[in-house]
Amino acid sequence: VQHNTGPGPTKGGIRFHQSVTISEVKALAMWMTWKCAVVGLPFGGAKGGVQVNPKLLSRTELQNLTRRYTAEISILIGPNKDIPAPDVNTNPQVMAWLMDTYSMNEGYSVPGVVTGKPLVLGGSEGRNEATGRGCVFAIRQAAKVLGMDIATSRTVVQGFGNAGSVAARLMAAEGSSVVAVSDSRGGIYNANGLDLAAVTAHKIRTGSVVGFRDADRISNEEILVLDCDILIPAALEGQITQENAAQIKATLIAEAANGPTLPEADAILYDRDVFVLPDIFANAGGVTVSYFEWVQALQAFPWTEQEVNQRLAQIMTRSFDAVYETARHHKVHMRTAALVRAIARVAELNELRGIYP
Repeated sequence: VQHNTGPGPTKGGIRFHQSVTISEVKALAMWMTWKCAVVGLPFGGAKGGVQVNPKLLSRTELQNLTRRYTAEISILIGPNKDIPAPDVNTNPQVMAWLMDTYSMNEGYSVPGVVTGKPLVLGGSEGRNEATGRGCVFAIRQAAKVLGMDIATSRTVVQGFGNAGSVAARLMAAEGSSVVAVSDSRGGIYNANGLDLAAVTAHKIRTGSVVGFRDADRISNEEILVLDCDILIPAALEGQITQENAAQIKATLIAEAANGPTLPEADAILYDRDVFVLPDIFANAGGVTVSYFEWVQALQAFPWTEQEVNQRLAQIMTRSFDAVYETARHHKVHMRTAALVRAIARVAELNELRGIYP
């Protein structure tokens, strides 16, 4: 699904999941339009999906599925048309197969057709950490306007996948005490702070953070209402609801996941003066570094990790300042401000382009 081609090529992930629907993919494509617009990227939104449980497939079957899917959508994608990326249950290997299939059909190598590729195939330094790192850059700026000292703060992270684990590690590096993390099986809590290196090693060894010896076990519901300063929902959508929003003790929520807060809960949080960094901004680090990867492919000139992270910090900082100023000016919460800026940008460029023919 391609939602809007006004800003330039479309951009969005491809997911392999047994519950994928066309309605979901349409909604996610629209979400990508606003996400790209709020941080000023020259992309419209897109999304792709295959209704399949990839855990039931062999490696060969997964490769065949990817190549056949790519062949079917190849007329719609390209470095100047639509640039897919990893999403749920897709990874750099899947992107490599996608890039190879497209390139074989074109008759020459086209590394710019996808992002999130392995480094040796034209991937970008810093891409794997981009979503979590961008979220932490956003938290830094929010902490400044809130007068919060990150070095004395307590952080809770729901979800210990790519975005959550990186955000947790970087928050600890900023001096914050990460007191709880969770994954799909449950969570762990230590009021004195977790040893994240040991937690990561435990998860690699056992497949879950649950069972870590130096912490108490808690549920994914309990983790959201723990006593903390910063809450990072980095798991599934719909986690913060009308039922639990009033119990949340965090001063700052940074949405590393897509759609973790339901609309009814949003209103409750706003009334309680909880500062929410909305998903279309807070987790835009991933698509931003995907943009960097695309630029590097077009230039055939790779950047260093330091260059990638510096440019990501600049974009997240600039975007935060713009959204925060809109929120102050219109006296609205950050989610509304982010949407105002995103929709205004897309509306302006569509108006300038006019109607053809």
